[in-house]
Amino acid sequence: MKYQTGVLLVVLAGVLWSAMGLAIRQIDEAGTWAVLFWRSAGMVPVLFGYIAWASGGHPWQRMRKVGGAGVIGGLGLVFAFAGAIYAIQATTVANAVFLFAASPFLTAILGWFLLREAVRGATWIAIAVAGVGMFIMVREGLAAGAAAGNIAALLSALGFAAFTITLRWGRLEDMMPAVVLGGIFSMIVAAVVLQVTGQPLGVPLHDIGIAMAMGALQLATGMALYTLGSRVIPAAELTLLSMVEVLLAPIWVWALMGETASVGTFVGGAVLMAAVAGNALSGMRRKPLAPPLT
Repeated sequence: MKYQTGVLLVVLAGVLWSAMGLAIRQIDEAGTWAVLFWRSAGMVPVLFGYIAWASGGHPWQRMRKVGGAGVIGGLGLVFAFAGAIYAIQATTVANAVFLFAASPFLTAILGWFLLREAVRGATWIAIAVAGVGMFIMVREGLAAGAAAGNIAALLSALGFAAFTITLRWGRLEDMMPAVVLGGIFSMIVAAVVLQVTGQPLGVPLHDIGIAMAMGALQLATGMALYTLGSRVIPAAELTLLSMVEVLLAPIWVWALMGETASVGTFVGGAVLMAAVAGNALSGMRRKPLAPPLT
């Protein structure tokens, strides 16, 4: 695959993911857990089909390889998926997606603490700057009564960070089987919560259709495109390209639904995104160490 093709695929993935908030805004009655169940029901078959295609018709071999790390990572995705849905339902799309963008920094902190991975000095500076941006947004959210949405967004970012760390811990090169497990676990947890709380799983067909389309078209197809494109793009550039999702998400709901956010949200979000971009650019400037002389 050419580099330009990889960039196109990753950008297309970001565009698909950026419309997730807009899709959730179209749901009339379904709550967080019903949306999580039906979105996962749409996602799992598509991703399993992708694994079958990528493995040459041996998907179960790929699924078995993930082991305990894949199971733990899948459980982390339950928090990531549920937190993201609730955050978008409870606060503005702009506020939610800007806080989601903190996930790489949470990953760096968890990797340093749990796996003893070294963190570059530039990354620590970026983490501090990102913390300022998050503080501005969370403070604004508290003033606007959206504390629960902010907390859910941060829990979602933490869930994605935990997922990434478990993949590193388990030395898993293929994340797709773990994502499929995350979808299956999400369906199980959502069904249990709905049963315990007495909330309906049988929501209107309109809501079920939107949720399943989100899972199959936006989430699963986006992940397949991202996985294919990421094979020819350095990690630091992937971080920059992934900002397409965060930047477009508020634009969709503003242009099509008139949804806006507070000044504090955009100021804090700008600070956070500057930290993400700065960290990625500093990573691109790093030169690899020369090989040892023999």
